[in-house]
Amino acid sequence: MNDVLARIRKEASKEKGIDLRVLDMGPVVLEAGAINQAAPYLQECKYTKVVIVADSTTYLIAGQLLEAAIAKSGIAVHVTIIKPNSQGDVIADEASLVQCILDIKSKSAEAVVAVGSGTLHDIARFSAYSTSVPFISVPTAPSVDGFNSKGAPVILRGEKITIQSIGPSAIFADLDILTEAPSALVAAGFGDMLGKFTSLFDWKFGAMVGGEPFSQVVADLTENALLQCVEHVDAIAKRSPEGIRLLTDALLTSGFAMLLFGQSHSASGAEHHLSHYWEMEFLRLERRQILHGAKVGVACAEISALYHRLTKEPLPFLTPVQQEGARKLIGQVPNEVTIRQLLAAVGGPMEPTELGIDEELLERSLREAHHIRPNRYTLLSAYNKECL
Repeated sequence: MNDVLARIRKEASKEKGIDLRVLDMGPVVLEAGAINQAAPYLQECKYTKVVIVADSTTYLIAGQLLEAAIAKSGIAVHVTIIKPNSQGDVIADEASLVQCILDIKSKSAEAVVAVGSGTLHDIARFSAYSTSVPFISVPTAPSVDGFNSKGAPVILRGEKITIQSIGPSAIFADLDILTEAPSALVAAGFGDMLGKFTSLFDWKFGAMVGGEPFSQVVADLTENALLQCVEHVDAIAKRSPEGIRLLTDALLTSGFAMLLFGQSHSASGAEHHLSHYWEMEFLRLERRQILHGAKVGVACAEISALYHRLTKEPLPFLTPVQQEGARKLIGQVPNEVTIRQLLAAVGGPMEPTELGIDEELLERSLREAHHIRPNRYTLLSAYNKECL
């Protein structure tokens, strides 16, 4: 039941200075029928009032079943269906956060259960944090690595910012539900994992050149999870139970790695900054949103292409030793062709144009996206600040 968490603890114990207490949590269940263990866990915790956070789709997929099970256990349960915006998207903006926070307070909830994928978890995580109650994770699709992170990416006044809040107190990832997730969501989860190629490069580069803090164990955990996905791309593409288990395991591992480090360096570099930039632009233009992992996968290919080109040139802000180090690091990142082929293998978008991102927006994002995380040292930020 807790194989994922036990493995993470074992690996993390190899590095001095890592606080394993951040992994002190309830069960992490990744198996068929896992959702059936959620209500008994809530009962064991002696909760008397809980709020389920879902949208109209995830409520039908898993929320309805969970609501009935919780009510049957004698716990008062209220379901908050997050309302979509005018474009029909459920987003983690002020309206969604206030809706959720007000429901938690009005129902005097003692815990929040997130039923859905990334955005619903962000809403539930921040709302639980704001009301000082724990939250429990019930993923409905293997689409992101943020189920078990502390960071809550939210939209405030049209700007995407990440607020450190809380991780889940337990996770119930039901393979029966996850294997039925739409192929686009599976491809998005795979795209989010592919983004680790460039995020790990940026992290190592930032540590080498910009003095960023670094953890070898956290980097290794993230890289092994990434390679696990690449090696089993065919099984993931077929949405076989084992393929979905491997993908979900990798996404959870990446999330636990972020928890251990306390920040998102291992899993979020320039490719995520491009993704966030595109998301904010679509919000500004009142366009429908694109799946996070779909954007990250395409952005990873674009950043890989840029980085492979830049590291072949003399960069004035690097010493000869740093330049050689950057060239060695980029050698560990597949080129854009390989990344696009991997995205195609799982049926995901490969090119910015498939996402509705034209050449002007792409070029602008490559110049400006680093401002989204001004305190994060990446090759993209260094190049823009020093050479443009």
